[in-house]
Amino acid sequence: MALTPLDIHNKEFTRGFRGYDEDEVNEFLDQVIKDYEMVIRDKKNLEEKVTQLEEKLGHFSNIEETLNKSILVAQETAEDVKGSANKEAKLIVKEAEKNADRIINEALSKSRRISLEVEELKKQAKVFRTRLKMMVEAQLDMIENDDWDELFNQEIDEETEFETENEKELAENKS
Repeated sequence: MALTPLDIHNKEFTRGFRGYDEDEVNEFLDQVIKDYEMVIRDKKNLEEKVTQLEEKLGHFSNIEETLNKSILVAQETAEDVKGSANKEAKLIVKEAEKNADRIINEALSKSRRISLEVEELKKQAKVFRTRLKMMVEAQLDMIENDDWDELFNQEIDEETEFETENEKELAENKS
């Protein structure tokens, strides 16, 4: 059992024949009581501080635990966001590749179609050229033909004949 300042104060010593000086002992005991009371007060203050610090430590431990959990949740969320972003990026890339393939296929198809049209136009141009050449040659043959000479010679006679026929027709129409 711990000694209290009151125990020290109430302590009675037996007196002996040649004992200690009573005033000196009482004075020393008073000093011990004061010092002991101060130690008890300091102890009580320190115990209160320890209690407060333990409460604060508990509070900060809770905060630390909460922060650690929050950090873990934030890391998991960041990983989820990163994963989602990667998936979305892959989807965008796939979609872009599909669009690029579609555009390339359309361009190739259009290029083939235009190439076929160009070839068809070339064939048509060759046919036209051949026909034109044949027509021009036929016209040249007609120009170079000897029938022109006969035609020029007969023309005078035919013009006279034509005029005579016109005059007859006019005369008939008047009647």
